[in-house]
Amino acid sequence: MRMSHLNFNHLYYFWHICKAGSVSGAAEALFLTPQTITGQIKALEERLGGKLFKRQGRGLVPSELGQLVFRYADKMFMLSQEMLDIVNYRKEPSMLFDVGVADALSKRLVSRVLETAVAEQGQIHLRCYESTHELLLEQLSQHKLDMILSDCPVDSSQQAGLFSRKLGECAVGFYCCGPLPLQPFPECLRHRKLLIPGRRSMLGRTLLSWFSAQGIQPDILGEFDDAALMAAFGLHNQAIFVAPALFAAEMQGTMQVQQLGQVDSVKEEYYVIFAERMIQHPAVQRICRTDFSALFNS
Repeated sequence: MRMSHLNFNHLYYFWHICKAGSVSGAAEALFLTPQTITGQIKALEERLGGKLFKRQGRGLVPSELGQLVFRYADKMFMLSQEMLDIVNYRKEPSMLFDVGVADALSKRLVSRVLETAVAEQGQIHLRCYESTHELLLEQLSQHKLDMILSDCPVDSSQQAGLFSRKLGECAVGFYCCGPLPLQPFPECLRHRKLLIPGRRSMLGRTLLSWFSAQGIQPDILGEFDDAALMAAFGLHNQAIFVAPALFAAEMQGTMQVQQLGQVDSVKEEYYVIFAERMIQHPAVQRICRTDFSALFNS
């Protein structure tokens, strides 16, 4: 014989007692009398066939059955609150949007992507944080961030509830300020100190593989997780550094550096990664729906 349906009001009252630690605390939060809540909990206990609470001092704590029921109830009501937050996104006049940016990425490109997120009448209050891909992914999983921009995707089979979308990719160039190396590219990479992205980044690992395939043993002066710091260090130390090739003209004009060459087979990739709960968020939707091919091919 199948059991009749559960009364979710009863379960909701039970959840509030667990959160408050007492019937009176739950009654105050729910604007009900303690007698009403007590009666509903008795009905729930009859339905489930066991006691849900036991006394501990002046308060109540869940029994073993109560602990089991609370784990499920907590997931249910937290998800329902999350659902309400998502469907009400568009009704709020201003929304905080916490974005993590992998420090290896070009900030010029990241800036262009983030402009899409805040493009609609100033509704989004953007807060940006910079760190490594691994730490950002951990914060995203803990709901401390709403979205991250990174140089590699997430494996949804290993990270349940997280999704990634590739925004684009661009070839990388090698740059330095004067005096320029006398040797042609890529031979010049053997004769000048080199700065590369940290090998923890996807681009850093890809470059090391490319050097090996070319038979080049570069004189690596340093590895930098921060792309902007790498460029600044390279400028002041006459070292060759790596940056997206699509900014060659801009960098040669504003930073007074020269592009020694570019490698079309080595790509810097850009991904947006977000949690399932953010699928309906307007900023995430705008980024996922935007075609960035003109940006990455410019």
